[in-house]
Amino acid sequence: MTVPTQSGRPTPQIIPRSEHNISRAHISKSALKVLYRLKDAGYQAFLVGGSVRDLLLEREPKDFDVATNALPEEVRALFGNCRLIGRRFRLAHVRFGREVIEVATFRGLGTEEEDSEGREVSAETGRLLRDNVYGGIEEDVWRRDFTANSLYYNIADFSIWDFTGGVADVQARRLRIIGEPEARFREDPVRMLRAARFAAKLDFEIDAGMAALIPGLAHLLDGVPTARLFDEFQKLFQGGHALEGYRQLRRHGLFRQLFPATAEWLGPGGDAREHFLEAALANTDARVADGRPVTPMFLLGVFLWGPVADRAAALAEGGMSDFQALALAAAELSRELAERIAVPKRFSIPMREMLQLQVRFDKTRGARALVFLQSERFRAAYDLLLLRAAAGNADKGLAEWWTRLQSLSPGEQRRELGLERAGEGKGSSRRRPGRRRPARSAPAAQGDQPLA
Repeated sequence: MTVPTQSGRPTPQIIPRSEHNISRAHISKSALKVLYRLKDAGYQAFLVGGSVRDLLLEREPKDFDVATNALPEEVRALFGNCRLIGRRFRLAHVRFGREVIEVATFRGLGTEEEDSEGREVSAETGRLLRDNVYGGIEEDVWRRDFTANSLYYNIADFSIWDFTGGVADVQARRLRIIGEPEARFREDPVRMLRAARFAAKLDFEIDAGMAALIPGLAHLLDGVPTARLFDEFQKLFQGGHALEGYRQLRRHGLFRQLFPATAEWLGPGGDAREHFLEAALANTDARVADGRPVTPMFLLGVFLWGPVADRAAALAEGGMSDFQALALAAAELSRELAERIAVPKRFSIPMREMLQLQVRFDKTRGARALVFLQSERFRAAYDLLLLRAAAGNADKGLAEWWTRLQSLSPGEQRRELGLERAGEGKGSSRRRPGRRRPARSAPAAQGDQPLA
């Protein structure tokens, strides 16, 4: 597909309301308010992107984005609940309580020479650094990523404007990039991760020509800001399609760019190591489906556990204690990961603690085991132990013992740990009534650790 010049504007296929299934009844009331106010003020106003795609697929959109020919400052003038954000793309956010409607001005094609104050392209990689060149809808469509995401729902007459064959691609469940694939991936390498995510989320097939290019261009992700990669990590693995997202990354040579140490540990795949990761990701998807929380801390720990365990084993051979070796290995690999993905400390610090605590499960007697059982990080560490045991990476009997221990009363726990003889009465070593921790029930995988 060739991107048109500014003089050769494309003509959209306009699909009238009678020929598509999108109804205003399924569109957010807040989005409708924004669309109608823009229209009534004399501007063009379209629902655009993933929400149009999802409505065609009869899925509930996660959010609703609006595209218009109104400039950001003009949008702000219409809405008192609006603020402008962004440097790379100047956007207006219109807030209605907890819901935010994102409004973007149509972007123009531009060049490196034209409108240099609004558009900046890396001379080395071709990556787009800044893009505040405005244009019309006929130009804006060519700046979007995939045909399925380039559909416009016109509030003026409820029609769909399709410039790229996106409706046909949605119906065929096909993911196809707009324009020349290599140039578009160089312009923004994150589009390769987005391709993997959309293929996983929507059960779409990535266009074969596009897929063939991705492994050879994956290295371009090295130049992407680490904060953007963390954001993509969360979208890939916390949206309920983590397992298929992981498989897409592996299939297209992208996983190594995010987790090089883990990719090295996995090798070619197909063994117990692969099974361990896939079981953890399947569990994550089940939690999302059930409406239970998942946290990046746990997911990152799952990805790093194998390399950390191997490095800790090597350190222990040099005379370091098992606990020290795990702590050092977790700290080193966490720092190495931060060079790829900007993991906030609120996730990286508890992740390291969860990993280094795995060695504590071997201690099943004494006061230290009781302190560990009652500690803040026990739940997450225990959940990781369960996954390891299920995958043959840890002793199943040990995991079952810690599961049973949590079902016991405080007195029974103390006797099980050898801190109190059976039938022994209350002694000075026992907690005072009212200070005793309640018995735990066996938790579900990933625990109930709070989300930041």
